[in-house]
Amino acid sequence: MRVYHTVDDQLIKDHPCEKGSWLCLINPTEEEIQLVNKQTGITYDFLKDPLDDEERPRIEIEPGQILIIIKVPVARGKKGAELYDTIPLGIIVTKDYLVTVCLDDHPIFSKMLKEPVLYTFKKTRFLLLVLIKTATLYLNYLRILDIRSTELQQHLSHTMKNEALFQLLDVQKSLVYFTTSLRANGIVMEKLTRTQLVNAKEAPSSMLIKMYPEDEDLLEDAITENRQAMEMSSIYSSILTGSMDAYAAIISNNMNIVMKFLTSVTIVLSLPTIIASIYGMNVGLPFQHSPFAFTGIMGVTLGLGGIVAYALYRWNMF
Repeated sequence: MRVYHTVDDQLIKDHPCEKGSWLCLINPTEEEIQLVNKQTGITYDFLKDPLDDEERPRIEIEPGQILIIIKVPVARGKKGAELYDTIPLGIIVTKDYLVTVCLDDHPIFSKMLKEPVLYTFKKTRFLLLVLIKTATLYLNYLRILDIRSTELQQHLSHTMKNEALFQLLDVQKSLVYFTTSLRANGIVMEKLTRTQLVNAKEAPSSMLIKMYPEDEDLLEDAITENRQAMEMSSIYSSILTGSMDAYAAIISNNMNIVMKFLTSVTIVLSLPTIIASIYGMNVGLPFQHSPFAFTGIMGVTLGLGGIVAYALYRWNMF
C-alpha cells in the first residue's frame, strides 16, 4: 500500500493518509484491505472485486463512493516473446479519498507519477488521465504486436516451423484479449459520458464528481483513443486470422505436393522391383543363358522407368 498526496504542487510519497490522498493498493494483503476499509469507510467488496483476475469492467455506485473497474493490458513472459493479457484496475472515488486497486504494479502507475503535476485531490482529472493512458498503452502494445506479427509472417514465408506458428497463436490470443477488454472499457467510458458519475439518488451531492468543460474534452479524448485501439485490434485480429487460415492451406498444399512426389517416385521404382523379382525366381526364364541377358534386362528396366517417369512428368506428378 502506497499513499501519495499533493502538497504545494509536489507529489509526496508515503504521506500520512488524510483527505485528498491517493491510496495505491498493489495486490494488497487481507490486513491492508481491512485497514483501508476501516480508515476510509470504503465498502469491502469495492476493495476486493478488482483483485479478481476475471472481473469485468463496470461502474458501481454506493452511498458516498463510486467504483470504476477497467481492464488494463499487461505483458507476460520473456521479452521478445511476450503474451499480452489484461487485468482489472479498480478506481474508487469517495468524498475524501481516491483509491486504486490492482493485482500488479502496472506501468499506468509509473506513467501517472511522471506527470508534471498530479493533483491527488482532483479526482475527475485523475480518473480521466488513467483512462487516456490506458488507451495509449493499448495502442503501444498493438503496434508491438503488429510488428511481431509481420516478422513472424516473413519468417514463415521461408520455413514452416512450429515455433513460429505457436508465437503467431500467442499474438492472436493477445489480440482477442485486447479486443474484448477494449470493447468493455468503451462501454464504461460511454456510461461516464451519459451519467457523468452523477446519481443523486444513490450518492450524496457532497461527493459527486463534476465534469467541467476541460474534463469533458479529456473524456472525449479517452473515448476516441479507446475506439482507435479497438478498431486497430479488430483489424489486426482479422488480418492475422486470415493469415493463419492461409498458412494452414499452404501447409496442407505443401504436404499434398510432397505426397504426390513420393507416390510418383514409388511408382517409378516399382517397375525395376517387379522385373528384378521375376528374374530372381528359381525357374526357367527367357534369355537366362544369353550372355547379354543382364544388359538387356537392365536396358528394358531403365527404358520402362523412363517412359513412366516421363508420363508422370507430363501429368504434373513431379
